[in-house]
Amino acid sequence: MTSSNNRPDTMKRTTPRTLAVQILDRVEEGAFAQPLLDAYLSRDALPVVQDRGLLTQLVYGTLRFRGRLDWVLRAVYTGPFERMEPGIRNILRVALYQLMFMDRVPAYAATSEAVEMAKVRYPGRSNLINAVLRNAARRLDMIPYPSFDADPLSHISVVHSHPPWLVRMWIDQLGVEETRALCESDNEIPPLAVRTNRLKVSPSELMAWLEEAGCRATPSRHAPDGLILSGLPVPIGELPPYHEGLVQIQDEASQIISHLVDPKPGEAVLDVCAGAGIKTTHLAHLMRNTGRIVAMDISPTKIESLQNLSRRLGATIIEPVVHDATHDPPERLCGQFDRVLVDVPCSGLGTLRRNPEIRWHTVPGDLAAFPPLQREILNRSVSYLKKGGTLVYSTCTISSAENEAVIGGVLAGNPGLASVRPAAVPAEMVDGAGMFKTFPHRHGTDGFFGAVLTRKRG
Repeated sequence: MTSSNNRPDTMKRTTPRTLAVQILDRVEEGAFAQPLLDAYLSRDALPVVQDRGLLTQLVYGTLRFRGRLDWVLRAVYTGPFERMEPGIRNILRVALYQLMFMDRVPAYAATSEAVEMAKVRYPGRSNLINAVLRNAARRLDMIPYPSFDADPLSHISVVHSHPPWLVRMWIDQLGVEETRALCESDNEIPPLAVRTNRLKVSPSELMAWLEEAGCRATPSRHAPDGLILSGLPVPIGELPPYHEGLVQIQDEASQIISHLVDPKPGEAVLDVCAGAGIKTTHLAHLMRNTGRIVAMDISPTKIESLQNLSRRLGATIIEPVVHDATHDPPERLCGQFDRVLVDVPCSGLGTLRRNPEIRWHTVPGDLAAFPPLQREILNRSVSYLKKGGTLVYSTCTISSAENEAVIGGVLAGNPGLASVRPAAVPAEMVDGAGMFKTFPHRHGTDGFFGAVLTRKRG
């Protein structure tokens, strides 16, 4: 049982560093960083803007470089690192991240606050924290890393901070050099990409509104409705254009999925795994809010979030339905849709820039559970299509087992389906087999996959 001394609410001072350790402790238990950060990134919790930026940098930086930080800590700690209390590991990681990656933070300042945290949470262990960090500060330039030439897998895993099994999988898929580039890109801070809600505003009008609110906005490279924002004076959710439904946070690659579906005004469209409705509402704006969209999800909570998002963005043609996509389709919906989007649950390995904790949460066995689920959902989703209709299968992963292998199996078992090359997306994002594929290191977007299938008329 965890003692009261280990509870985050016993911290005497609320600082970005203490909050970062609290968040990382929760992440190590399986939580995701972004919702936890959102709870603190307000003016009430951290009134100083610089403190909110520091908290974000400490949390995401420590998560992105956790593998490299742990390599150094193992080199300077004489005991068994894996047996160390998770909270102490995270105090050390946050402090070491500052020593290694934040030039403006003096070594004594990072060490001193780590020691003070340990005094509050782990009485009697502050001397250990002090000794490990001082040892690390002295030896940072002397600690060797695996050689890329002699052992590229270990080098990429340690220096670019990815689990060895994941590096091995990507080397098999992409080769050594491209895997190194991918892992480097995963550790970069991703751009803040947003989607213009054309139901209410044009991209040029939105750019003017955002710049008036103190942001720098530029057109995105790939997505026709996208903008890249920087220099925000406050979190985007606090800006008037957000509250008024003019803008939605969404990566460029995610935006392009709706263009793969290519819905037309007046059509009947189904979003099988709609989630919170980010792609669903994009489909509505591409349809100019005319026609019909049925948005299904297994989670009533997500359906409620979808309804809230639809109201904020003014998408009125969306009909929410709670339904398990692995179950038989409701009879009333079979064969009723011109276009079907099947954005299946996946490992999320294409989003490691934004969700670095996924690399530490996921183990090889987890990946094996996704393809059977994805095939089941996709096979059942075919029943919703009209003859001659279009179905788009999409994921936010770059695992071929969840992408090409799933499509190949479903096509083999459904002679009435055919794969077609998408036309309404950038050619550089379509591979030789006619599949939509994006990578952080190639396109500057999250890693997404999309396949366009049609149901034959005969």
